[in-house]
Parts: sequence; structure tokens; C-alpha cells
Amino acid sequence: MMNDYVVETINDILNEFIVRFHGPKESLYEGGVWKIRVELPDAYPYKSPSIRFVNKILHPNVDETSGSVCLDVINQSWSPMFDLLNIFEVFLPQLLLYPNPSHPLNRDAASLMMKDRKQYDQKVKEFCELYAKKEDIMKPTAAEETDGDEDVTDEETCSSDDEIDGRADP
Repeated sequence: MMNDYVVETINDILNEFIVRFHGPKESLYEGGVWKIRVELPDAYPYKSPSIRFVNKILHPNVDETSGSVCLDVINQSWSPMFDLLNIFEVFLPQLLLYPNPSHPLNRDAASLMMKDRKQYDQKVKEFCELYAKKEDIMKPTAAEETDGDEDVTDEETCSSDDEIDGRADP
């Protein structure tokens, strides 16, 4: 199912793995490569997976410390009809293409995006250059080697009205 992605298990556990995710074309994130940590709950696909960015990314809807993602379709609207391909081919690309600064996990990124879009765009590109180079993500990180006890898709930190297909507020 994930043939177009590099997938590496963590500690040889099949329900915890890292997926290499490329930034969407024609976006600020194009050319960047991120390691996405995926944890499948025992009740998957009836319960949503936990998804987080391992390497840093500047985005209003991604927690700058934990890498957790605020995405309604994963946190609150999950359906067993969705699968991992939906996450990597639709949900995450849409998140990066259409950030929602009105309901941020990263308030600094949201504030910058709303106040000075040109500076925000420049800073996103700098983060991509610093933290999302293909050659750099080949190195293991401490986040990959830990158990990651934190639930990174905590519903309490996200607003219920985040929409995947919503555009950023002007």
C-alpha cells in the first residue's frame, strides 16, 4: 500500500514506523523531506493513527516542540474508510498547502503568517533548508528511538472547526 514511500519500522514493531514525506509541489515546502512518525493504535483502522513530524517544520498547525499535527480529519473526523495513503497523499499535503492560522498549535508561526506573509514564507523556506534536506533525514534522531509516550494527535489541542480543504484566513 505504501510502495511509493520509504517506510522504516521503529524497534521492529509493525505498528510504529517512520515514513519519509516530501513537501507538496508548488508549495513553500517543495523540496523538503520530513520524517513522519506514525503510531497505529490496536483499534486501527477504527481509531485514527498518531501522526507527527520528527524533524522541524514551521507551520501554524504543527506543534513546534512535539511535531504533533492539528488536523480535524485525523483527530476528530476519522473514519475506517481512510487509510495511510489518504494521510500521505491527501491530508498532509493539504495541511501544508492550506495552513489555518486561526486555530494554531504554533502560535508564533500563525502570528507571523497573519502579520507578515512575506517574512513567514521566507522563514518556512529557511526551515526547509535547515531541517528538511534529504541527506539530513537519513540520520536517526532521538525522537525516532524513543517510545514517544505523548499522544501527538490530542484532540484537546485542536479546534473542532479546522477544515482540511479550508484556505488560510487572510
